[in-house]
Amino acid sequence: MGLLAIGTPLEWPEAKQVASHVREWGVEQLLAIWRRAKGKERDALLWGDEIEYLVVCYDDQHRKVRLSLRQADILAALANDEKLLEEGGGVPDVKRGPAKTRKGPCAPVFHPEFGRFMLEATPGKPWGIGFKDLLGVEPDMKLRRVIAKEHMAETEYPITMTTFPRLGCSDCTMPSYPASGPKLRSQFLPDEIANPHIRFPTLAANIRARRGRKVEVNVPIFKDEKTPWPFSDPTVNYDLHNWPEDDDVRNGAVKPNYIYMDAMAFGMGSCCLQITFQAKNIDEGRKMYDQLSPIGPIMLALTAATPIYKGFLADTDVRWNQISRAVDDRTREELGEAPLKNDRWRIPKSRYAANSTYISQDPRLRPEYLDPDLVVDEDLKAKLVAGGMDDVLATHFAHLFIRDPIVVFNEDLKELDLDKTDHFENLQSTNWQHMRFKPPPPGNDTGWRVEFRPMEIQITDFENAAFAIFIVLITRAILSFDLNFYVPIPKTTENMETAHRRDAVLNDKFWFRKNPFSQKTHGETSTPNSSPPTPLGPVEDEFEEMTIAEVINGQSKDDGFPGLIPLVESYLNSVNIDIETRCELARYLDLIRKRADGTLWTGARWMREFVRSHKEYKMDSVVGEDISYDLVTMVEDITKREGKDGKGEQMFGKRR
Repeated sequence: MGLLAIGTPLEWPEAKQVASHVREWGVEQLLAIWRRAKGKERDALLWGDEIEYLVVCYDDQHRKVRLSLRQADILAALANDEKLLEEGGGVPDVKRGPAKTRKGPCAPVFHPEFGRFMLEATPGKPWGIGFKDLLGVEPDMKLRRVIAKEHMAETEYPITMTTFPRLGCSDCTMPSYPASGPKLRSQFLPDEIANPHIRFPTLAANIRARRGRKVEVNVPIFKDEKTPWPFSDPTVNYDLHNWPEDDDVRNGAVKPNYIYMDAMAFGMGSCCLQITFQAKNIDEGRKMYDQLSPIGPIMLALTAATPIYKGFLADTDVRWNQISRAVDDRTREELGEAPLKNDRWRIPKSRYAANSTYISQDPRLRPEYLDPDLVVDEDLKAKLVAGGMDDVLATHFAHLFIRDPIVVFNEDLKELDLDKTDHFENLQSTNWQHMRFKPPPPGNDTGWRVEFRPMEIQITDFENAAFAIFIVLITRAILSFDLNFYVPIPKTTENMETAHRRDAVLNDKFWFRKNPFSQKTHGETSTPNSSPPTPLGPVEDEFEEMTIAEVINGQSKDDGFPGLIPLVESYLNSVNIDIETRCELARYLDLIRKRADGTLWTGARWMREFVRSHKEYKMDSVVGEDISYDLVTMVEDITKREGKDGKGEQMFGKRR
């Protein structure tokens, strides 16, 4: 999360009146960035990771675990740690040390997140592409957790679970507050659960106001042996009359056989693992964006870690759609539930969704790969093209700009500053797609960046390092071998839905490209360095449904897809790398290989089985306080020992 602006936010009726103004100024700032940076070249690829923590608080005497709402106190302690500052770390929003002048290792930095029970940690400076840098990722992740814990109370601990098992249940936070405040208006959560910075409650309130009702997050319940069926969420209060939106549940917001949630915090209170790459130039960045996009759903399913919501086992394994619904600001007209009258168009996806665009000028990008339902602001696109931007990239940004700005500060409307990016980022940063293309910010030497966003956070630093390093190695293979993973965008969207299914990594198939190398004519053989010609033949012949194991480890049939890990290993074989480093990297690849083939379990499967085998579980889908306490305690224990004592070995195997 970037620096948080301070100002006077407009409530939705006022923000709506200036939405077009903000979009137009955002386009002007984008064009200014384009003119300054379109030819920007960097010497080498840099990258960084973002780890998000839940801060939990234990009451061992009463066997309770709650979310600690002391984010501000913890960040203040980190910002005032002189040793941390001397080593280049700290809290950028408050105070951090001189990272840029340090030649050696740099201490990590910490950031606020939406939930007051969350922290984000990043390396103090970007990682390079050197293999020794890759081996520094896991120790750095461990260090971040140690430093975070050192600035917490004795009863607090930073865990890396996607969601807190009983978020939204009574007495789930410390301190405790009553639900149904004026910003969230949630039946289940207090306003105080959100970061008090004015951006966050305004974001939640304006999404709700723009929709004309609260967000609706319905997650299918896991049907166990004694789950009441049909299931009706017993936590819903149909007699609440504090706010007009309390009518939502009486008007059909709650679905049978679903867990019901009603606030942005149920989505934005989730943790994830994100990776950002700085490309050598804009063309390389656009290529990485396109080629990583079809891989997104594969990694979402492979990192599945979210089987519990609001004290119930869910029949899904990942977080993505829940966050999507928790920030979905579309009106009934935009959703297609009412005829278009006041709004401009029907919008097929939430602003938190799978990508809808490809952006490269790669000659292999066929028109058939594009989204036939893409909605674009043609007027803004025309301005971008007139300003010199090519049609492909102008289409991408004109699609993002169909959205309204949600948080508008009154002070930002006084004068357009083309040396700033506030209006552009207002829209760019609230389009939460599974890939994000990030132009260089003004005033520093940062290049064009690509953010890979779909992965779930993992329980241990070993796992998080493994998945981060794997994605980095995939980008190296893509660029070194000129790989082609294009599939039609609707297939990637479908794959994102498939990734939500319980044990999708084992039981489901995903659309994926059959041949990542060049198209061959008779008698030719393809090599990793070959440059593919324009694709020929029906586009449907280029992809097929594959299991996760086939995508990751390769197909056994002749001319089958080689597999992402074999492609990475081919890349490693092609470069100068010492045996010790290769062996260390092999540990990470082995984890991913075995997660893909089912030898090792995903975090979601492990948590589900932990709950179902707990002595207090009644086979009714309910995750009670005792179970939650034991689960979180076990997660902390596994985090510290990483399976070396046998705990959690279903996820890691036997470790030394």
